[in-house]
Amino acid sequence: MIDIKENPVAYAMLNGSKKHPNIKGKAAFYNTYGGTVVVASVCGLPEGKEQNSQGFHGFHIHEGSSCTGNQQNEFANVQGHYNPANTVHPQHAGDLPPLLSNDGNAWMSVYTNRFYPEDVIGRTVIIHEKADDFHSQPSGDAGEMIACGEITAWNPELT
Repeated sequence: MIDIKENPVAYAMLNGSKKHPNIKGKAAFYNTYGGTVVVASVCGLPEGKEQNSQGFHGFHIHEGSSCTGNQQNEFANVQGHYNPANTVHPQHAGDLPPLLSNDGNAWMSVYTNRFYPEDVIGRTVIIHEKADDFHSQPSGDAGEMIACGEITAWNPELT
């Protein structure tokens, strides 16, 4: 059983892309028996209704360790979804439920037994412009990466 009053094992501070600079948030990873509880809190999300996503945004853990990239994709170095078992989407360990934007704000909590917090330290968390469709390969056709956070071990002095 997890007591959410405990400090997380790992966390990521989320920041929007140049196109979406108002996105800010945090994802925390709590150890619990047999897996992880992920808690995310985000503000500044675009509503996304123009992309027919009804305000849902894909939310995934990616393999890469850095929220850096190039001129074509500022988050290119996040690589693909975290997928140590080499499964198809949406069974990747890094496939998480989508965030639902309510006037640009989202909060969600989910339990997963696909990884422990220690497994994702040094990886990245991505928010996409559209909802994950849960069947397109290799990653759910969730569109542009609009925010990123680097997952690090919990350090209360840095938060």
